[in-house]
This record gives sequence, C-alpha cells and structure tokens, in this order.
Amino acid sequence: MLRAPMDLPGAHDRALRAFRARFGAEPRWSAAAPGRVNIIGEHTDYNGGFVLPMAIDRYTVAVAGPGAGRRIRLVSANLGLEDEIAADAPISRGEQGWANYVRGVLLGFQRLGVDVPGLDLLIDSDLPIGSGLSSSAALEVAVATLLEAVIDRTLDPAQKALLCQRAENEIAGMPCGIMDQFVSVMGREGHLLLLDCRSQETAHVPMADPSVSVLIANTGVQRELVVGEFARRRACCEEAACALGVDTLRDATLEWLEAARDRLPELAVRRARHVVTEDARTLEATRMIRQGRWPAAGQLMYASHASLRDDFEVSCRELDVLVEISRALGEAGGVYGCRMTGGGFGGCTVSLVKTAEVEAVASALQSAYRRETGLDAAVFISRPAAGATILGLEPS
Repeated sequence: MLRAPMDLPGAHDRALRAFRARFGAEPRWSAAAPGRVNIIGEHTDYNGGFVLPMAIDRYTVAVAGPGAGRRIRLVSANLGLEDEIAADAPISRGEQGWANYVRGVLLGFQRLGVDVPGLDLLIDSDLPIGSGLSSSAALEVAVATLLEAVIDRTLDPAQKALLCQRAENEIAGMPCGIMDQFVSVMGREGHLLLLDCRSQETAHVPMADPSVSVLIANTGVQRELVVGEFARRRACCEEAACALGVDTLRDATLEWLEAARDRLPELAVRRARHVVTEDARTLEATRMIRQGRWPAAGQLMYASHASLRDDFEVSCRELDVLVEISRALGEAGGVYGCRMTGGGFGGCTVSLVKTAEVEAVASALQSAYRRETGLDAAVFISRPAAGATILGLEPS
C-alpha cells in the first residue's frame, strides 16, 4: 500500500498548531524545505563529481516567533525534545545531536554579521530520520530560510546551501558533500537537478513524463551513520586521489587507477573505482533521462547499486533484498531500475517505475520484502518538488 504524503499546506498547519500549543502565542515567521532522493550519483559529491538528485514532496517546517531577550528556545515536535541557545555569544556545539544542525545554521548567520535575535523556534517534519532522504539538510535549509524571513535578507542560493553544509560538517560533525543542501535549496518542480560538485554549476533536467514515476521504499532499517564509516571511505578516496596526483577523484580514470595498483591498498582501489565509474554512470543516466530512454537509465541504476554494494560497501542486506525484488519484477512487472539512495547502511531504495503499475509494484515489493526479512517497507511515490520556500505569516 502506498503511503500518501502530507501536502505542504497540511504540514504547515500541523506545525502552526504545535507552535501555539507549546508557546501559547502566534508565530510570525515560517518556512519549509524538502528532503531529497538521489536518482544516481552516490558518494561522488565530496569527490568533486556529479550527482542527480531531486527534491521530494516531504518537508521540514520551521515556525518561529519573537523570543525573550537574546534567548532561542528550540523545540522538535517530532522528537519531543527541546534545547536552549544563547544568541548573544558565538554559538557552539551542544549536547543534543538533532539541535546541532540548527546551532550550526545559527552560527553561520552570526559569521555573516547577523545579530541573531531571540526566538521561539519549533521544527516539525514528515521526513523519516535516518532514512537516506536527507532529513538533516531539510532541517538546516528550513531554518536558514526562516532566518532569511526573520532578518529580511535573502541569501544567494549557493551561499545558503554552503552555509548549511558547513553547519553539518563543523557543528553536527558529519563530513557530507554539497548535494543534499543544494537540491533542498534549488529544487524545481518537475525537474531533477544535475549538480557538478566541483564547479557548483547546476542544470535542471526535466522529468515530466507522466508514464514514469519515482518510487521510494524505506527498508525500516535506520542508518546508524556511522560517521566513522563515512569518514573512512572519504579518507580512502583522498588517499587514492593523492596517489594518482589529482585533487579529487573527479579527474581520475580507470586506466590511471589500474596503473597505481602497486601504490595503493586494494580497499582504496575499490573505493576509487566506485567513484570513477559512478561519475560516468551519472552523466550517462542524465542523457538517457533527457531522451526518455527509461530502460537504459534503469540499468545504470542497477549498476550503481552493485558498485555501492561491492566496491564502496555501504549497502546492507535489506537494501539488497529490495533491489533484487525489483530486478526480479523487471520491466515486464513495471520496474525499470532500482538502487539504494543516500549514504547507505540502511534507509531507502529509489526506483523508476511505470506509473500505470505503481500500485502493483508497491504491493509486490512489500509482500516479498516481508517474506524475506520479516520487516514492513513503507513505500511512496514522489514527483520532483520545488526547493525551500518562505511560507509567510502576517506579523502579529
């Protein structure tokens, strides 16, 4: 059974009700930012490569009103947790992991010379945490967009995305690349976003064919990311780039990598091989999607998953099971292609499916997955959504 999304007006209304219940006042500002799913191009962003994500119609909403003095009272409606931040001093890392994403954004605005005011700030979201749908970037971007409304200043989109990425790197402690924040800021309805992570150039790739849908299946296995595992893979990539004499693996070739085998551990070779081949797959998949060649795009997604499973080793049994079920259904059963999406170690798969057969595919996936794992997979579809937006409230 497909899980229906909460539309943005509905998500906004829920957040407003939660704010009033917690603070006993009317909010003045509100903003939302979407999560994302990555069609192809995984673990290439911090290697200067190419990615092809899209914003999804699942959102994080930030709602705020004036606070007392220079104090920020921060509430997570989803987690039932609160934090308090002094805005009259440089903001630093706190003890609550979820709140550090917000603290990092607030610090980013302080570094821009913004005198961050006192706020009562509530966060609500219909993005599952740890699912590989970039709930962290949606949180950062929603808060940054809200602060634009509070201070009546609009940041350059790339500047805002990089501010949010820095928040996650420095304060939340996650060494991510730029993909998640860029698409949460710059997503466009009906389009994928091809991002060159070295030049930061973007191109919106139309995905308006009504006969094809993006199906997302959540394994139910929450990523314990796994910061150490992520950092080790990044270090392997940097080791390989250094041995090849390039700044990042974006500039490497398979021939160079093969020639450097005697200077590199086998593990570094496999990690680098994934990145080099994934960049090529991403550009080719973009070309196939532009031409509406869905079976070819789907085969590239399967190849991406195999590389992530075998060379980069960030998959898990549950992700592999969903991909193999999808492959068994095949084009005749309505599935063009499937792969894990996000950092790995759990989370979601993303599939290109025939719209006319979405319900049948979802039912078959869930039934087979339950038989194989004993787990229930939440399955939903999404069209490419727009990026972050100020929702707007009348001043109280």
